[in-house]
Amino acid sequence: MITETVVEKDFLIKKIKELKKKKDYTILAHNYQIDELQDLADITGDSLQLAKLATEIENDKILFLGVDFMAETLKILNPEKKIIVPTTGSTCPMANSLTPEIIKEYKKRFSNAPVVLYVNSTAECKALADYTCTSANAVDVVKKIDADTILFGPDKNLGSYVAEKTGKKIIPIPGGTGYCYVHNRFSTEDVKIVKEKYPNAKIIIHPESPKEVRDLCEYVGSTGQMMKFPETDGSNEFIIGTEVGMIHKLQKTFKNKKFYPLKELAICNNMKKNNLKNVYLSLLNEEHEITLPQEIIEKAKIPILNMFKIME
Repeated sequence: MITETVVEKDFLIKKIKELKKKKDYTILAHNYQIDELQDLADITGDSLQLAKLATEIENDKILFLGVDFMAETLKILNPEKKIIVPTTGSTCPMANSLTPEIIKEYKKRFSNAPVVLYVNSTAECKALADYTCTSANAVDVVKKIDADTILFGPDKNLGSYVAEKTGKKIIPIPGGTGYCYVHNRFSTEDVKIVKEKYPNAKIIIHPESPKEVRDLCEYVGSTGQMMKFPETDGSNEFIIGTEVGMIHKLQKTFKNKKFYPLKELAICNNMKKNNLKNVYLSLLNEEHEITLPQEIIEKAKIPILNMFKIME
């Protein structure tokens, strides 16, 4: 990750603001981006919030700060818009753990089971799904599907959470080997250590975390849901079980409450590939545009729209 001096940061922030206005770009940033990029963004949110908002934005030029599959989802929903990213190669190992070939194999074996894919998947994989879901709505999407057996991937931990909450048979694809390395590293020992350090704090954890860890926490939710919990809960201290970038937004929103990471090193290296310098260069040159084959856009759009429809 490239770091800048204070002087360089101030210069780049100023230039980014100037270019954004001059070239008329709307900046969308995921909650896991570095603090400075979250502050520069017009909108920050989780994958569901950003996917919805992208369809409502009138501006036809978007700079997206996140990882590749999220930018692809925006392009699928907004094929006519120009969507650029600061750098290529901000991939998600979990998304890449699932391939179209694996999905086809499971569909042959379980021909009557609908395929529900976490949005943390590639466009090519989405094109083979019946529904997509996010961590915020996965439980509700699966509950509303008229089937008792669901092919679900690629996150095994989110899949186990969905099974737990819906009572349905969840068959994980790719065979229970897909996971987010940031959340999968959380352990019961981490919970024990941080609880001893902050005994009055409630733990909010992401459903991509292992079941044995989730079971020790007061609240399980997506990053978007994490933003709502402190608003209604009377506690003043919270331990946050997700990528550390989330702390900035929470602390900025709830200035009178305190937030601590469950694990200091809960860092998504691919999310952190975006920085002030490559954001500046991306706007300057309007480079790294997201493009997808028209056939993939048309096919991948169906399960995403099915997700929105079933949630109405």
